[in-house]
Amino acid sequence: MAQRLATEYVKATLKLSEPQMHQFLRMSEDGRIHHRVKVLDNGCQEIVLEDVSGEEVHFPFDRQEGFYICELSCRLVNHHLTNVVRKLFMTFKGDGVVHRIYEDFIMTYVYAQGSVRKIVEQNGENTRLIYEYKNTLLELQRVFQARDVEREINRVYAEVDTLLDTRNHTSVPEELHQIDERLAQHQKRLFELEA
Repeated sequence: MAQRLATEYVKATLKLSEPQMHQFLRMSEDGRIHHRVKVLDNGCQEIVLEDVSGEEVHFPFDRQEGFYICELSCRLVNHHLTNVVRKLFMTFKGDGVVHRIYEDFIMTYVYAQGSVRKIVEQNGENTRLIYEYKNTLLELQRVFQARDVEREINRVYAEVDTLLDTRNHTSVPEELHQIDERLAQHQKRLFELEA
């Protein structure tokens, strides 16, 4: 099994409320990792997580509209610290891109609301999609709507057939004109539906 060399968080974003900020601090503290809180201007804070090995990660939180917003870009090597950051990122529904770097390839994870939405393997010049989240409900709704269009197309074709049969049996110019107008409307509608 390939050994991970590093993990990079690229423009990862966390949005925490006041109670979540306290929970964030509690979750980040364990026997190997300690945190420091630096209070900056305008109520902003920087939380520094430090592993006993000395590796640190800095979470700069800006105070905006009652929330603490963190935009994080960092590179981690220590596996324990990496796992703690990953758990925090998932628990607090982070958004962003995470690169897991191995000797011969990079696995890129795209997160939205703490869930993996896409995984791509990059090996030199080659990229391969490993996983992509699909909203099954949305796709089913699209299929259902597509069937509605098909049903309407079939209905219009049936009306066209009826109009053509009526036209073949009519010789009154006024009725022929009305049928031709309706056929023109149906032709336009079919063009719209089939597009």
